[in-house]
Amino acid sequence: MSTAPATVEDADAGDVAAAIRDAPFVRVVAAATGDALAASGVLARAFKERSTPFQVRVDPVPDPLPADGDDLTLALGVTGGDVALVGDDRPTSVAAAAAVRELGVDPDPILALAGVTAAGRPVGDAPSLLDAATARSAIDRRPGLAVPTTDPVDGLAHSTLVRSPHSGDPDGAQAALADLGVPAEPDEPDRRRLASWLAIEASASSSRAAAAVERVLHPYATPEGRFATVAGFGDALDAVARERPGTGVALAIRDAETARSAVLDAWRTHARAVHGTLSDATTGRYDGVFVARVADDGPGRLGTVARLCRDFESPEPVVLVVADDSAAAAGTTDEALGAAMAEAVREVDADGRSAGGSRWATARFDDANAEAFETEVSRFIAAFRGAL
Repeated sequence: MSTAPATVEDADAGDVAAAIRDAPFVRVVAAATGDALAASGVLARAFKERSTPFQVRVDPVPDPLPADGDDLTLALGVTGGDVALVGDDRPTSVAAAAAVRELGVDPDPILALAGVTAAGRPVGDAPSLLDAATARSAIDRRPGLAVPTTDPVDGLAHSTLVRSPHSGDPDGAQAALADLGVPAEPDEPDRRRLASWLAIEASASSSRAAAAVERVLHPYATPEGRFATVAGFGDALDAVARERPGTGVALAIRDAETARSAVLDAWRTHARAVHGTLSDATTGRYDGVFVARVADDGPGRLGTVARLCRDFESPEPVVLVVADDSAAAAGTTDEALGAAMAEAVREVDADGRSAGGSRWATARFDDANAEAFETEVSRFIAAFRGAL
């Protein structure tokens, strides 16, 4: 067994730092989210500075096991391992930054802030990181959209922070911006006009959508950074964690220009896929749960589908997205969705795997059970709801 504390969940910075100091090798297992990916990068850069051997793995349905011997398994965004930063009470990236400081290393504040926004929290929720980022590089709060590139068509079509009539559709986005008179290189009035238009377009469905669209408005711009805005960086991290986790780890650890290009490609691919999947979903409403039946896209993509559906389309507080061999859930409040998903998966596949927290969950199960899952979806939903 590891000499680290036995499965310490949401450990404080001192506990995490102490466990890392004593470990000859650190195995990081991260959930496939932008927050957990950012946290893995913050920690990995500290490991490199301290010459601590490490490995990082990102998984849509992680199952971190305690390490053997004196090694350490550090779980990020999920329970398990020897020490876990679950991220329910505060973003995992914030907890990771605090642990790194305890190790005597200055965390990368922009990377950590991107994780904060990927967790759905405003930048202002991490004031010490914002102060450190401002001291290190130029950060400008300005009108416009929180997207990772400076191209407004690219941002409107491929953002997964918002769902609009032109999401996933670059041609439609280009036509809409032409009608608005927004050029390829917008100035401040252009950005303000675009933001106002999108706020109206995306918030028409519900008050929840009106609140959710705020994530993509009035961003913190980073003109000297590799990505145009902090929240846009977070959006790209979340997409690449789900779409191409190896590429995401490469960027989080090294911040190389080649990795940036690959991350943006993954962001575009992910956005087109998830917006298309949500558009084609078959939906049903239950008391407290909105169910979307979709084509098989894997638990990584389904997590984004569930979040977008929750924020912009669902009349219920919890969304459950179901494919033939995977599922994902997203909720508006602390609903213990991870436990609910685990119980529901057991109804259709005793060997299925699930992971999650209070407001999100993912699952993977044997597609040989797809027929049973399809025919007994009501039982699955009842088990899911009953465990909430």
